[in-house]
Amino acid sequence: MIILKRISDYLNQILICIAGLFLIAMIFLTCANVFLRLVWIPVSGTFELMGYFGAVLTAFALGYTQIRRGHIAIDIVVLRFSKKAQRILSAINYIICMVFFTAVAWQIAKYAGTLRETGEVTETLQIIYYPFTYGVAFGCAVLSLVFLVDLLKLLMKKERDEE
Repeated sequence: MIILKRISDYLNQILICIAGLFLIAMIFLTCANVFLRLVWIPVSGTFELMGYFGAVLTAFALGYTQIRRGHIAIDIVVLRFSKKAQRILSAINYIICMVFFTAVAWQIAKYAGTLRETGEVTETLQIIYYPFTYGVAFGCAVLSLVFLVDLLKLLMKKERDEE
């Protein structure tokens, strides 16, 4: 359990740093495009790059945000339940989310494989699609790992409470 948590934390630290680099690149690209439009020479392919960078940035930040509990949660009804019922609902939620994001990662990775085989490229800059698509799949897989760690922590806490 401890090793799994360390792996999850390490992967998410790396991914959030990479996401930060993509965000910085997006900021510079936007500023360059705005400035260069003033002199009638916009950066070609800005729309493509912003879309791909935004997708990777979002996917890489998912796990880190889950670790920090930064996702929106509306628990006004659940807070009225007993602690045992809250733990059961949390466990069910973690299982559903883990299965869902594992399936999402698998399907996106399959799609990336198809893109790699067909050699699909962007229209303007002729950049290959599949590395970005694999990145999104990896971000979803790491989020699934975070849900697994959260589930195991919840179960370990439950065992300690029962002793």
